[in-house]
Amino acid sequence: MMRWVTLFVSLLLTGVKVGDKAPTFSLKNIDGKLVSLSDYAKEKGVIVIFTCNHCPYAKLYEDRIIALHKEFASKGFPVVAINPNAPEIVPEDSYENMQKRAKEKGYPFPYLFDETQEVAKAYGATKTPHVFLLKKEGDDFRVAYIGAIDDSPNDAKKVQKRYLAEAIQALLDGKAVPIPETKAIGCSVKYRK
Repeated sequence: MMRWVTLFVSLLLTGVKVGDKAPTFSLKNIDGKLVSLSDYAKEKGVIVIFTCNHCPYAKLYEDRIIALHKEFASKGFPVVAINPNAPEIVPEDSYENMQKRAKEKGYPFPYLFDETQEVAKAYGATKTPHVFLLKKEGDDFRVAYIGAIDDSPNDAKKVQKRYLAEAIQALLDGKAVPIPETKAIGCSVKYRK
């Protein structure tokens, strides 16, 4: 238990906060090509979501993540999904299984493998799913929102607050994000010790 607490605290200390410059990344997509944050330089922002194959919460959110991409990619906020889990801890989250899952679900966005877990640590991802909404400011991306997609992880029909969608809409309207941080609900990221 103490090791867990120490790990969690160290992640909080190294992760980003709202307003911080977003850590850059270049990770392997399910098609074998590298995808970098810099590839999105012409976008208004990026919806970075740390997620995976095995977590029941991640599975419950798959269709909602696809819908978010379809709703906001054309408005300048595409989704980039990143799997931070160590496959030796959870074999279901292997690169090969990522390829299968993305094909089964028809992901319209990149699904990247954070093999070294350095990107997840840089952001401070602790759950799957865990959202980091980035907005373009000059040549940089800044963190505008961190947390949950909405307020109903177990049932999409019972959503009352679409935290992420509301944050994106505020940015599109040139307003401040109304709720810049919420608690991410999901499975713990499976970090190597």
